[in-house]
Amino acid sequence: MIKRIAIGLCLSVALMSCSINARIAKADKKFELGEYYKAGEMYKGIYPSINARKNKKQKAEVAFKMGNAYRLIESNKRAESALKNAIRYAYKDSIVYYYYAEVLRGNGKYELARKNYETYLKSYPTSQVALRGLVSCDSMLAKTKRVSRYVVEQPKVFNSKYADFCPVYAGTDYDLVYFNSTRGGKKVKTSRITGQRNNDIFFSRVNVQGEWEAPELLEDEGINTAFDEGACALSADGQTLYYTLSKQVKGETLGTAIYASQRSGGAWSEPKQVKLLNDSTLSVAHPAPSPDGRYLYFVSDMPGGKGGKDIWRCEKNGEEWGLPENLGASINTEANEMFPYFREDGRLYFSSDGHGGMGGLDIFEATLKPKQVSKDPDSWDVVLMPAPINSSSDDFGITFAGKENRGFFSSNRGNKKFYDHIFSFYQPDLVYLMTGTIADAAGEGLGDARIKLVGNDGTIATIQPKKNGTYSFALKRGTKYVMMGACRGFLNQKAELEVPDIEESKEFPVNFTLTSVNKPVKMENIFYKFGSAELTPESSAGLDALVTLLNDNPNVTIEIGAHTDYVGTDEANIKLSEQRAQAVVNYLTAKGIEKDRLTAKGYGKSVPVVPDKELATKYRFLRYKVPLDEAFISKLNSEQQEIANQINRRTEFKVLKTTYKLF
Repeated sequence: MIKRIAIGLCLSVALMSCSINARIAKADKKFELGEYYKAGEMYKGIYPSINARKNKKQKAEVAFKMGNAYRLIESNKRAESALKNAIRYAYKDSIVYYYYAEVLRGNGKYELARKNYETYLKSYPTSQVALRGLVSCDSMLAKTKRVSRYVVEQPKVFNSKYADFCPVYAGTDYDLVYFNSTRGGKKVKTSRITGQRNNDIFFSRVNVQGEWEAPELLEDEGINTAFDEGACALSADGQTLYYTLSKQVKGETLGTAIYASQRSGGAWSEPKQVKLLNDSTLSVAHPAPSPDGRYLYFVSDMPGGKGGKDIWRCEKNGEEWGLPENLGASINTEANEMFPYFREDGRLYFSSDGHGGMGGLDIFEATLKPKQVSKDPDSWDVVLMPAPINSSSDDFGITFAGKENRGFFSSNRGNKKFYDHIFSFYQPDLVYLMTGTIADAAGEGLGDARIKLVGNDGTIATIQPKKNGTYSFALKRGTKYVMMGACRGFLNQKAELEVPDIEESKEFPVNFTLTSVNKPVKMENIFYKFGSAELTPESSAGLDALVTLLNDNPNVTIEIGAHTDYVGTDEANIKLSEQRAQAVVNYLTAKGIEKDRLTAKGYGKSVPVVPDKELATKYRFLRYKVPLDEAFISKLNSEQQEIANQINRRTEFKVLKTTYKLF
């Protein structure tokens, strides 16, 4: 009896094992057909049935297959959990560490991703995709990702609660966009590849108010079907619509093919398959015609590539297409390169998870390098598009409005279900603005002044300030400017400015303070040694400013007037002030100012300062328009007397003539 029970138990275990193996085989077949979502769900159903203590190896294998299936449809959270379990149960192939690192990076877990890249690199130290992933993690951890001035927004008009992706402009007016969506078309079926509804092609136009209208299903004959219509593209003339189609026959996915429809009488004709390959079992997708129409670029995982999905092209020969040509190692990696798109200037954009970006699929810009010899193979300079266009999520399917740096792209950022949505982007114009005030010495704005400007790029302009003397003027990047502020009754003032070649807007403050020709002007920061006419080194800045002013006004002659306080005899003060005025003249002539433009005059204590409103406000013990003579100062306390005497001790200049050498 016991023996029969034991035999029955063994038979039961054997039957269960056979059942699990059969289920795994069915899931494997779905995976081979590209039905990754269906396969992932089947592996998920099998996984709990396997006893880890009795068959740890099989448990690890199913966990790996489940994680890989979810990874391929960018369901990164489920992929992360499954691949973690595969490692937990010691999955035999170290590729599990690379896949795990990839989904961790896509989920923004850069430190843990980095450790798993390093583990994988112990087995494959030359793996370029792993090395690039490691660099990407280091970059993100160091927060050195390049953030640009692109502005990214999520327009509600294009997006639904389902997936919306791969927008593409049609025509040269950029007022029509085609895109893919799972929001539901003629028949709603679920894709075995993604687990979402099948895609259809929709479009939206700009109305007379300049706003995008609510999207509509493309109803033209035979384009949208019950099957999955994927990424589309248009020829440069807008007369050919290419798109990806994934069909199912008897419940089996046949892979993907590219179809084309021609514009005819304002509508699209019945589409026909574009036969790029002789082997119909190979999948092709994501069409992108070159701007000149000579080539059709596409994506395939056919044999002969660099690994994963690669970008290929075929040359058009009449009504036929030539042999497929792989774009080479400068574009394709061991991982996946997809969603090619061309700008009209020939720049190629594509998405990759193998070039080392910010996580998931990232958008790259590729520029064809000049060839040394015409027969040389094509080679490309590949550059990662900056944040915020790229993110740690999947970013792909970009389109530009011609030469303008604006357009749309797709991303699953910020979506809990990892659904793709359409984002708009634009690059605000760089603004380099010169701003300031043109005023007199008292700070009063000179509304009737003018600023004449000359740039080394040929710019010549006259700037008219507002009534209060303020102004603003737009400049150009990388340009040198010379400005001259001028106003009737005032001396000219020159200023120079160089706008650096920088990728950010900037404001440059330039203020003009014009000197009146009708009244004396106090020279600031002119210092002499005590009781002497010897200028101190600290006086150089103020004196050099006067040199500049005289050079800016070559037809002006001036008087340098020196003043003392009332302490000492009249005779001594006159002599000291004359010597000080002459010391300033000597300095100016030594700096190249013509001697006959300068007159030295010593006033001693004979011309005390008469406080204006500004000075009387600054020192409350002074009285507006009451001279700081000996009679007034003698009534102040000792501290106030010293301040008043210091105010009287000054060096001024005043304009004598404005016609020097004019006649």
